[in-house]
Amino acid sequence: MGNDRTFKVLFICTGNSARSILAEHLLRHLAPHRFAAFSAGSDPRGEVHPLALQVLREVYRIDPAEARSKPLTTYQEASFDFVITVCDRARESCPIWPGQPIVAHWGMEDPAAFEGTPEEKLRAFRLAALEIHRRLELFINLPFEKLDRLRLEESTREIGAAH
Repeated sequence: MGNDRTFKVLFICTGNSARSILAEHLLRHLAPHRFAAFSAGSDPRGEVHPLALQVLREVYRIDPAEARSKPLTTYQEASFDFVITVCDRARESCPIWPGQPIVAHWGMEDPAAFEGTPEEKLRAFRLAALEIHRRLELFINLPFEKLDRLRLEESTREIGAAH
């Protein structure tokens, strides 16, 4: 896989309200010319969690105005280079994608399910975003041009397994 192309990446979680939204917008911010990032949910909530939007704005200085909670069917005809699930339920229901993308699982706790004070909930979202950001930094720094497909798939999967 060459260094001169833009890779299409789809992040999937169940509700498409927090983790996948954070991953989509953080990747767009980190490497906008190298990756086209998208997100969807296997059972979307229909709205993005306000704390995910707050963290993107306040911590990462990203304008999340375009953030939308979307179903997987939004992209049923699209082809992706990478499909990354960020929750176990989405992993179990992840469909087969056309074009044989590299599929990886980067499971993590759902900050939207965290129970606590408003400050504790915000902290859960900040920690989730930080974890996603760290994984994305590893991902975007993979030597894409030097890895064959099998090694790239293994490396992408290892990012999720290492945390």
